[in-house]
Amino acid sequence: MSFDLLIRGGTVFDGTGRPGEPADIGVRNGHIVEIDPPPDSGAVTIIDAEGLAVAPGFIDIKTHSDFTLPINPKAESKLRQGVTTEIIGHCGFSAAPCLPGKVELLKDYLSPSAPWLPFRETNFADYLDTFPATSLNPGMLVGHNTLRLMVMGMAQRAPTADELGQMSALLEEGLQAGALGLSSGLFTSPGAYAERDELIALGRILKRHNAAYFTHLRDESNGVLPAVEEAIDFGATTGVHVQIVHFKCSGVDNWGKVSEALAMIDAARARGVAIDCDAYPYTAGSNPLKNILPQWVQAGGVEAMLARLALPETRARIRDEIAAHGLNNWGRIENWDCVQISITPNLPQFAGRTIAQLARERDQEPVETLCDYLIQDKGATRVLVTSISEDDVRTLLRSPTALVGSDGNCVATYGIVSQGMPHPRFYGTFPRVLGRYVHDENLIPLESAIHKMTGATAKALKLADRGLLREGFRADIAIFDPADFTDQATYDKPHQYPTGARTTVIVNGTVVIDEATHTGATPGKVLRRAADGRVG
Repeated sequence: MSFDLLIRGGTVFDGTGRPGEPADIGVRNGHIVEIDPPPDSGAVTIIDAEGLAVAPGFIDIKTHSDFTLPINPKAESKLRQGVTTEIIGHCGFSAAPCLPGKVELLKDYLSPSAPWLPFRETNFADYLDTFPATSLNPGMLVGHNTLRLMVMGMAQRAPTADELGQMSALLEEGLQAGALGLSSGLFTSPGAYAERDELIALGRILKRHNAAYFTHLRDESNGVLPAVEEAIDFGATTGVHVQIVHFKCSGVDNWGKVSEALAMIDAARARGVAIDCDAYPYTAGSNPLKNILPQWVQAGGVEAMLARLALPETRARIRDEIAAHGLNNWGRIENWDCVQISITPNLPQFAGRTIAQLARERDQEPVETLCDYLIQDKGATRVLVTSISEDDVRTLLRSPTALVGSDGNCVATYGIVSQGMPHPRFYGTFPRVLGRYVHDENLIPLESAIHKMTGATAKALKLADRGLLREGFRADIAIFDPADFTDQATYDKPHQYPTGARTTVIVNGTVVIDEATHTGATPGKVLRRAADGRVG
């Protein structure tokens, strides 16, 4: 029998959590057609995997690559990590739908996250149909913040019945087009203004379409446990699968609460609530700088915020509230060196500097510097915030409940997406787990880590034929050396691909990374949810 691709001599980790076993894999027409074919089988291309791990392509369940894939379709930083599928449109942010006359509003709102992305009027069906060819498989979510922005702007109130009807209609349109579900960012304006009735109403729509709900919790710091309970309540009330994304207990006052939160999630699962969480293996997170300020500062949109930040009374109130409670959604940090400028479109010379450094140079109090900087950068600044316990990171990695998601964009070491100082997770999440925590520290077995990145994630997403190395499944495959596959990206030098000279990545049967070199191929497929909820 002849194949398009034949992977020979590797140790196959099938994604189920079973230990690896020696096996060959035959691929034809984009699918795995035979595992352990006869020794005399031929192929157009034979890949020598002797001494390498052969795994399903990694599934990055939590990303914002919708902000970069249209301008970086080769997705180098993810593919070099072995990622073959990404779920995008998270935290309530999506580039669609964008209604007539609302392009500038959405562009302005998303400027800290997508400063270089071109926006256009589009419904969700057109957005999926016209998404550019990419090197990996994207699956899209409808963003709750975007729905609210299109219908209500930044209004700080509950929707009227008519407004809720408009949001519901936009969600229905997105789900009918094949969106995997709804994402929320309940700590970020305007999503933070949504109360339970609004969210449950949208959840009922998700249930009718067998779609899922992905939530950035309302609070990841001082109120993290009630926020977890809110997510559990949503799942229990609607019957919809809930994914708590980039889960963390942020702020020094909340370190150690991860175990209690995981116990809450496990207890809910035991009661029949469909709920999972994911996390990244770093102690710093990333967010627009404006989002670390209290909610009232952001009310009314960017221009209103910038005008408010210029007022001495605003700065005094911000200073008092941070002293009392810490940063919005981040909690109390150790010092202002924990807030580092990452992406700064209008002040690129300051990327990599911390608020404390800038304050010292300007002989200012840090809150004054922060407010001045936001005004000067027109509200578009993005920062890294070090606020997570390393012990909590390890607890999440050991937990079978927690999947792996990078919360990072597809970027590259060249072109427009190489600008600034992004979080190193953009380049290093998956090899950091496999290199540092599996190979170097033996925190969890290799097969367990791969399962968290593949089969378990595919189950949570209801992927029809991805996430496992199984006959009939799509040939999304990551081949790597477990002894030479680790992250190199750092906070100071983030634009670095992982090690691994023999890393090879296959997407839909096409080699995209050939021994650590991108082939230029763009065989990715936009994933769509079918009526029964299965995604393919």
